[in-house]
Amino acid sequence: MAQHNELGEKGEELAVDFLLQNGYEIMERNYRFQKAEVDIIARQKDVLAIVEVKTRSTIDFGNPQDFLKPKQIQRIVKAVDHYVTTNKLDVEVRFDIIAIVKSGKTFEIEHLENAFYHF
Repeated sequence: MAQHNELGEKGEELAVDFLLQNGYEIMERNYRFQKAEVDIIARQKDVLAIVEVKTRSTIDFGNPQDFLKPKQIQRIVKAVDHYVTTNKLDVEVRFDIIAIVKSGKTFEIEHLENAFYHF
């Protein structure tokens, strides 16, 4: 497996652990709809947190959250709309980013709530 894929998988594991430690229930991981993949769908009370995980080994080229493109956001929003409708959920939907940067042997985790909005 390519090193960046391993880093991405490690980042998602860290993000799930972080969310669980902060009172979230993990509803779905790697939810796919059409061309979109939603990394994590988590719930905390009446809020459905749609979490995009961005993991990087360095910030030399920018912060992890800077790598989310408008087209990707549109696909995620469409996938989440499908998920909420299909599951008949009555919740507030929030789009978050968990940015993870590897620092030596440790990882720095930043949870950005309401990181992006519907277009």
